[in-house]
Amino acid sequence: MTTLRILLVSHYYPPHVGGIENVAAQQARTLAARGAEVTVLTSASPAAAPAPVDGVRVVRVPAWNGVEDRTGVPFPVFGPRLFRAVREWVRWADVVHLHDTLYQSSWIAGVRAARTGTPLFLTQHVAVVEHPSAVVRAVQHAVYRSIGRRLFRASREVFVVNDSVGAFVRRFRDDVELLPNGVDTARYRPASAGETRLLRERWGLPADRVLVLFVGRPVPKKGYDLLLAARHPDYDLVFAGERPKHVPEDPTVHHLGAMSPDELSRLYRACDVFALPSTAEGFPLTVQEAMASGLPIVTTDDPGYASYGLDRTQVALLPREAEILRATLRSLAADPARRAAMGRYSARYAAARFSWPKHVQRLEESYLAALEPNEVPA
Repeated sequence: MTTLRILLVSHYYPPHVGGIENVAAQQARTLAARGAEVTVLTSASPAAAPAPVDGVRVVRVPAWNGVEDRTGVPFPVFGPRLFRAVREWVRWADVVHLHDTLYQSSWIAGVRAARTGTPLFLTQHVAVVEHPSAVVRAVQHAVYRSIGRRLFRASREVFVVNDSVGAFVRRFRDDVELLPNGVDTARYRPASAGETRLLRERWGLPADRVLVLFVGRPVPKKGYDLLLAARHPDYDLVFAGERPKHVPEDPTVHHLGAMSPDELSRLYRACDVFALPSTAEGFPLTVQEAMASGLPIVTTDDPGYASYGLDRTQVALLPREAEILRATLRSLAADPARRAAMGRYSARYAAARFSWPKHVQRLEESYLAALEPNEVPA
């Protein structure tokens, strides 16, 4: 009887910034804290520490990152070393858990697990993502109709975080499990008395302005351009994440660059409203973090969010139109009482619904059920 050995496969992993990698990291840390032996297989990052972090072994395979650098599409391209790493670590694992079918690392690890009979699990984070490039759209469709279809069908269970992604996966298989992500409510919490003013001083943000925060990459999928088009003198926009190549000369727009999770948690507490007019998401981790931080939420009215039972009087769910977004933000900027009520709702909702321990317990139950009785680790 041995410890459960879990191989998580994610195209990127922190310190690379993104929702999928943050979910994978939270799963890995929480599983390790509950006694599992966890290895993450991912692409190499120059800023990454080689030693285990939070009890998690991270195996980083060299990859070319030119696709993201040139187009903004996060797609590392691996070489032959990936095959060797996959052979070694799939052989080691009791179960293999992939994060999204779109990436090379998932293709190779998923096929290897299927061939060796290693129980395979999958979290599908998104469906087909809208993109201005016809090439990017065509590649997505080609992947999902070929290797993606194979991985959907080979997986013991496929987990999704909203109904829209679930409907997409059901094109390829009948059964899908809805499993919301968690959030670290110790790190992401509402601001205490006087904390907001001090935190604004930290970044040189104005003390007397309503600050609307956006966290994410400056790409169309996230709605960066849409929010920028919705700017207005009634409020300032604060952007956290990769800096765009062209930053507008506007005193009401603040680009702070990428941040560590600890720094980001403080920035949430420095702001008044969170806005993410994104598309084709699961349930964005940044929305969960902002809710846990007690911020009013302004985001896209995605039909996939229906299963979350959000109170539409307390969360602004909007079409992706700059004029409507601007009008909503102006209304909130002028109404501190409404902002406070929406923020209280956000914090209560996050505390009740977003739990990493519950999320990981559900994963453990699935992993153990997939193993034969005489193979179940102690």
